Amino acid sequence: MKKIISESLKKLIDDRYLLFLVTFLIVLAVGIAIIIGLSISSSERQLVSHYSAFGIRNFYTDQWFYLIVFVAFELIVAVLHSVISIKLLITKGHSLAVSFAWFGIFIILMGWATASIILGLQL
Repeated sequence: MKKIISESLKKLIDDRYLLFLVTFLIVLAVGIAIIIGLSISSSERQLVSHYSAFGIRNFYTDQWFYLIVFVAFELIVAVLHSVISIKLLITKGHSLAVSFAWFGIFIILMGWATASIILGLQL
């Protein structure tokens, strides 16, 4: 296991562009998670948590601590996309790994936009 991890990190260090993207992906996710985490405040306000076309009600609400899921989502996406990008670099090559890292950055930015709209932050 140590050998696999060390070889993966050596290949990542050799590919400077992917190293920059993975580092940027993790730093962006941590920064956005901190911003969202500091913006959450406890209240009695009910937030729309999901929508369903089936049933009597279309919008379902949840408590304020539902917003903590956005912080976890940002961090989980960053870690998983970084690991998968490194694995793709080893198995499929540079171009697919870079594309997957850019896709991770896009997902993190969309998560931030969604959380910002729910929290009422200014983008």
